[in-house]
Amino acid sequence: MKTRLSLITSIILATSSFSNEVVELEKMSVTATKVQTASKDVSQSIAIVDEKEIADKNILNIQEAIDHIPGVQAESSSNSQSPRLIIRGAGLKARYGVREIMVMKDGVPMTDPDSFTRFDYIDMQDVEAIEVQKGPGSINASNTTGGVIQLITKSVFKEDKNSIKVGAGNDNQRNLNLKLRNAFDDSNFMSFSFSSRKNDNSWRENNEFDSTQGSLKYGHIFSDDSTFETELSYTESNVNLPASMTLDEFEEFKASGTQEDTSSQWQHSARDSKILSLNAKYEKEVGNITYKPRFYFNKWEHFHPVTGMINDSDDNKVFGTDLELNFKHSLFSNDAMLVAGVTAKRDITKDSKKYTYEDYSTKTEMSWMGPVSTIEQTLSNDKGNLAGTENSDTKLYGIYLMERFRPIEDLSIDISARVDKLKFDIDGNELIKYDYSKENYDTGKGEYSLQKDFTLTSAKLGLNYSLTDNTNIYTSVAKANQAPTGSELQSADDDGIDLEKTNSINYEIGLKSRTKTYAYDMALYQNNVEDEIIQVKNANGDTIYSNAGETKKIGFEVSGIYNINKYISFGANYAYSKFKFKTFEEQVRGVSETRDGNVLPYIPKHQYSLFTTLNLDNGLKARLSTKTWGSYYMDNANSEKYEGYKFVTDLMLGYEKKDHSIQLNIKNLTNKYYAMEASKDVYGNETYKAAAPRSFMITYAYKF
Repeated sequence: MKTRLSLITSIILATSSFSNEVVELEKMSVTATKVQTASKDVSQSIAIVDEKEIADKNILNIQEAIDHIPGVQAESSSNSQSPRLIIRGAGLKARYGVREIMVMKDGVPMTDPDSFTRFDYIDMQDVEAIEVQKGPGSINASNTTGGVIQLITKSVFKEDKNSIKVGAGNDNQRNLNLKLRNAFDDSNFMSFSFSSRKNDNSWRENNEFDSTQGSLKYGHIFSDDSTFETELSYTESNVNLPASMTLDEFEEFKASGTQEDTSSQWQHSARDSKILSLNAKYEKEVGNITYKPRFYFNKWEHFHPVTGMINDSDDNKVFGTDLELNFKHSLFSNDAMLVAGVTAKRDITKDSKKYTYEDYSTKTEMSWMGPVSTIEQTLSNDKGNLAGTENSDTKLYGIYLMERFRPIEDLSIDISARVDKLKFDIDGNELIKYDYSKENYDTGKGEYSLQKDFTLTSAKLGLNYSLTDNTNIYTSVAKANQAPTGSELQSADDDGIDLEKTNSINYEIGLKSRTKTYAYDMALYQNNVEDEIIQVKNANGDTIYSNAGETKKIGFEVSGIYNINKYISFGANYAYSKFKFKTFEEQVRGVSETRDGNVLPYIPKHQYSLFTTLNLDNGLKARLSTKTWGSYYMDNANSEKYEGYKFVTDLMLGYEKKDHSIQLNIKNLTNKYYAMEASKDVYGNETYKAAAPRSFMITYAYKF
């Protein structure tokens, strides 16, 4: 138990966020290598958000926690808890949600075998710290080239008071969170967490959001100090997804701050989910070996109207296990460690259904073939005709090894490798499809089946050298593969494309320094990616996926904090990103167009943020932060840029006294109207997704 409690209580702030109290930074640990290691000694770029920052920013969604981290882009077009997440360009291919990035909670994978992650069943109000590991090669990551996000929740073993928190704000925002913990005796512990959230997002149509989440944890300490932990959680989440805007509609939004009556066909998109999750962990130390088996299971269902179709899937199960052991030995030094393990996951979906929209208006246009009827707009998200059924079985299993040692006192070396096998088995019957070229429904392709497997490898060599007691320099070489997802394989197969796995190699050098008054992290990297999977449009206007040949990503990241005195701190973060296609041929209306040398869309060359914090002895506190995205290209052709945004500012004012606290959080303080995403397709159509205008919430919390 001591190992677990030490980890939970000693998480530090590194890279983009540090504690604004004077602390002994070198004594605190992180989980980047599966072994507790001071962040200064980790041979890769990491960022950690601690419990105080989570509380001060009143973080309810993952993007609010990590959107200031250099090299990370986290934005939600629906202003809900399901963001689009990109780390150093990885994840760009996803139209929504999270791909190419592994998400873990307390060491348990939250990411499905095909690399998709649903954030809607993670209660951020139960999260104590967040660690972001950037780039490929992490020993934690399977089928991942972008990095790992590790969520560390409040341990059932950690002594803590019960608490209740209530919040209210504009747009009918409401939040309730209750935490209860009890130690029955010296060996048995239990905790319960409940959260309920609601947001009307009344500044635009069809964007209401609500969620209800509950979690029950149990922990037991055996007589030999081995520990057992288990968690059972349930989530029901409902979010309406707003339509995108044309350029003219975006200009209207910038003038009024409201989004109404857009011309989009798909006015009634949504994602309603119910998720039941169970995980269990056991930890036992025998001599120099510590055993850490983990088992997990979740069952989920969702109702998901999207472009053209309504997905209704209510029989989805994910099973998994991770059997890890740590072996302490004395190769060169007494603190050497070997980590080894095997892992297996299986994702089964049975009888998933697609339906047409029942209610929609039509319009008739003249073509060379005569009058043609097309769908103008949906009128509801009621299900129409059955359009198709599908079953899928995705398996992933693998092994991993890591050796960490010190050949000399000031130099640490870590070498890791893992091999995973990924298998897809998909079959279904497409009765009806949505035809983008006709803008209406058409006969589907009928019965289909797809079997595909990939062997995925990942490896890393890292060196970390102590220049002084406060400053380390590190360098690393890491590589990893990324397989296509099941849906990507199907869309490409329909178009005669055989998708290959992505191969990513990252070269990095960095500098880290920790003192009582300041800390900083710098990283310079080059990431070479072959066969990167990206979105393209085929001759019919359908969104499909293709391998992009080669891309070259060069970046520089720096973050730091300075404690002016015991009360005031100032911090800054900056990322420079130069991501280009080295070779890429894009299909435009059936014609191949070269994009060699073009810049990847959506990634700003410059991204930075600033923040300052105030913490007084009398309980008054404040935090002011601002972020800026530079301009970026809207398409692969680099035909047009979006200007980005400047100095979007958040403010927190709070007061704490004994067991009571109250705080005001204002987001987008100056009420800027801007797009969180702007894109342009190969036909010249521009679409914009609005960021939220100013919002505020007042929160009161009581510990008892």
